[in-house]
Amino acid sequence: MYFCRTYLNFSQRSVNDVFQIRYMTKLSVNINKIATLRNSRGGDVPNLLQFAKDAQRFGAEGITIHPRPDERHIRYQDARDLKSEVHTEYNIEGNPVTSFMELVLEVKPTQVTLVPDAEDAITSNAGWDTIVHKDFLVDVIKEFQQNGIRTSIFVDPVLEQIEGAKATGTDRIELYTEAFAHQYGLGNKAGVVPYTESAKLANSLGLGINAGHDLSLDNIKFFKENIPNLLEVSIGHALITESIYMGVENVIQMYLGRLKDSV
Repeated sequence: MYFCRTYLNFSQRSVNDVFQIRYMTKLSVNINKIATLRNSRGGDVPNLLQFAKDAQRFGAEGITIHPRPDERHIRYQDARDLKSEVHTEYNIEGNPVTSFMELVLEVKPTQVTLVPDAEDAITSNAGWDTIVHKDFLVDVIKEFQQNGIRTSIFVDPVLEQIEGAKATGTDRIELYTEAFAHQYGLGNKAGVVPYTESAKLANSLGLGINAGHDLSLDNIKFFKENIPNLLEVSIGHALITESIYMGVENVIQMYLGRLKDSV
């Protein structure tokens, strides 16, 4: 699961050496935009299952989908059909309404990421208030974990919310990175600081760390370098957009290169 930069015996390492342990960051490709393109013509082009298979063949270490109740992009049947095609990590995101929970419990992906998005939201736009919704999240998370599904919850980079996430019993958090991406695009690299501090706290609490939203080829290397023990990034909109110009296989390899070069 992880490796250390030094081969010294543990007893010979200083405390600072111990904190140099780095986790390999996996790239999970969110394929919602492929479903959106397919649905725009009412047929099966591009083929979602084939795209998922190809993305993995090109090096993607996971596939992410985010089905919504109106099925405007990913359909619930897509989630079922993908189960046999995803041989890497399979991550299903969504708001844990009854229909979503039933779907996840049926499919049993590697991971479920809980996102508090409204049904009419264009895209996810906020993390959970883990304090206000603690009891609800505890029950939902327990149900998934009892069925062998790793849980992650979408959170803003706020220390109180990270502490609140720990209290829910979740396995991981997913840092909502839109604010970082926006600030980075303006040339403000200090926008990563709340994420770094949140990651340090999550590490100290034993929470795994994922991240996603508006991460791109432009900012992923810097983000990775500043987030200790980042386990997974989920990237869709930027990756698909970049692939229009540079090709899917090439873009996936570029992401992998930026993630691995940061180790």
